[in-house]
Amino acid sequence: MLSCKEISKLVSESLDRKLPLPLRMEVRLHLMMCHLCRTYRKQSLLLRKLLRLHDASLTETPTSEMFLPEGASTRIKKALTKASDQA
Repeated sequence: MLSCKEISKLVSESLDRKLPLPLRMEVRLHLMMCHLCRTYRKQSLLLRKLLRLHDASLTETPTSEMFLPEGASTRIKKALTKASDQA
């Protein structure tokens, strides 16, 4: 039987690719018996879902909202020039 460390690695891998049937069966068997690994799997799935939702919300942001407010670029350039002149 695989250790919790090995199972956690396989759980992570299974988020990216489909595991071979024998490994999937071992993971399932272990998850049936191990509360901590089940929790790890649930948390991993939740994290993946939240990251996908966050990524989707970023792509829905209009491009115009991704730029600095009017005049900010000029103020930053002036501040950087002033700081480099003083150095």
